[in-house]
Amino acid sequence: MSSLSSFPITSRWPPAHPERLQLYSLPTPNGVKVSIMLEEIGLPYEAHLVEFDRSDQKTPEFLSLNPNGKIPAIIDPDGPGGKPLALFESGAILQYLAEKTGKLLPADAALRWKTIQWVYFQMAFVGPMFGQVGFFHKFAGRDYEDKRPRDRYVGESKRVLGVMDQQLDGRQWFMGDDYTIADVSMLGWVRNLIGFYGARELVDYDRFRHVGAWLERGLARPAVQRGLTIPARG
Repeated sequence: MSSLSSFPITSRWPPAHPERLQLYSLPTPNGVKVSIMLEEIGLPYEAHLVEFDRSDQKTPEFLSLNPNGKIPAIIDPDGPGGKPLALFESGAILQYLAEKTGKLLPADAALRWKTIQWVYFQMAFVGPMFGQVGFFHKFAGRDYEDKRPRDRYVGESKRVLGVMDQQLDGRQWFMGDDYTIADVSMLGWVRNLIGFYGARELVDYDRFRHVGAWLERGLARPAVQRGLTIPARG
């Protein structure tokens, strides 16, 4: 296991436990994917708060880890071959952690790929569509007189919820009886859509009964509850 001192980000967020996985994040829907995952799999880690109101994500130190300037990002001091590995993009991090620990991703090749496809679905549709609903319904976009952009994303969010609802019909989780990274990737986004964004009625959420029941099951998991608050806000 090599030193982390070669990573510029560690000068801004010095690790107290450099032998542990380092998480740089904020408890947003994308950020909590990784904190929930880490809580679920029990891998020791150290969380560092990246504060948007201080533009931490735009600093040279953070950009040295993720040039896209988005959270979450990680450094695993015990990466492949025992060498440190830096990663950004929440979906890639979920898959990496699942493969590293052999948890929350089926061993069967076909089921593994079916799980990964739902993670990609989240990255391509759930996050972008729900996030735009948040912008146009709760944030600056709500002041736009032209409601066509909002309605476009509301309509797509309803469609996406319908896809999710159909998949969850008769299933506890997206992959049936097995809770996987597919579920981890989506829980924070659905919770935000109807909670923080206040879009429950706007997207007819209560019509999607299977999604609602799935969210309740997910939020009842102790690891999810812990992960939703990590890193703690200052």
